[in-house]
Amino acid sequence: QVQLVESGGGSVQTGGSLKISCAASGITFSSYSMGWFRQAPGKEREGVASISRGQTTIYADSVKGRFTISKDNTNSVLYLRMDNLQPEDTAVYFCAASTKLFSPRLGPADYTYWGQGTQVTVSS
Repeated sequence: QVQLVESGGGSVQTGGSLKISCAASGITFSSYSMGWFRQAPGKEREGVASISRGQTTIYADSVKGRFTISKDNTNSVLYLRMDNLQPEDTAVYFCAASTKLFSPRLGPADYTYWGQGTQVTVSS
């Protein structure tokens, strides 16, 4: 049974930092490309960052230079380091896994397995 469990969300003030994690089980983690997505109330789910099996990364323009995605294949954990957080970053953040991708992608339809999400709230 595949499980993706996010943790590390919380509330921070504008300009603050958070590092969220996604612990994976039931999959050969190193064989999967992984992504972080977010969904704010009333908005569609959007891709934030993605990392391929070969550790190639891409980012949404809105977070480029502020967020860093990383993948620990030894411990089957995906991370998202978020710096200089802004109120518009407030959302539920989800991790996702896909075997289909040889290169990183930000489209939700490319992903097979999803976590339940962790809330990130940034106050001004």
